[in-house]
Amino acid sequence: MANLLSNPPKKSIIYRDENVCACLAKRSLADGHTIITWRKRINDLNTLDNRSYDYLMDTVFAVREALMVTLKVKKVYLFYMDESNYVHWHLIPRYKIKGFDVFRHEEMETKNFSLAEKIKTNLFFK
Repeated sequence: MANLLSNPPKKSIIYRDENVCACLAKRSLADGHTIITWRKRINDLNTLDNRSYDYLMDTVFAVREALMVTLKVKKVYLFYMDESNYVHWHLIPRYKIKGFDVFRHEEMETKNFSLAEKIKTNLFFK
């Protein structure tokens, strides 16, 4: 997983800079499932200084808003993970499945990453 988080397929990338990377998940739970990772290898969110934490969360919220506009959904679930020594968030759009039921179906392999370009057009940082 670390390789995917640090070096995702180019077509899957929604946003990337020296600190963060936002990309469509290769193994998704829903259309638009996005992963946002802090690119430097750290194993816990609490080790980020305040400025870095704010930067990461500003990115998470900007991508969340872009997903909501692009996919016309009212909710995007945010799940924090650090299992792979990379702090990262999973953003999972809610369609008809609510709550933890989103985890009760098989992951889908994403083969077409064209949605990333559509999300980029709605990505704005405040």
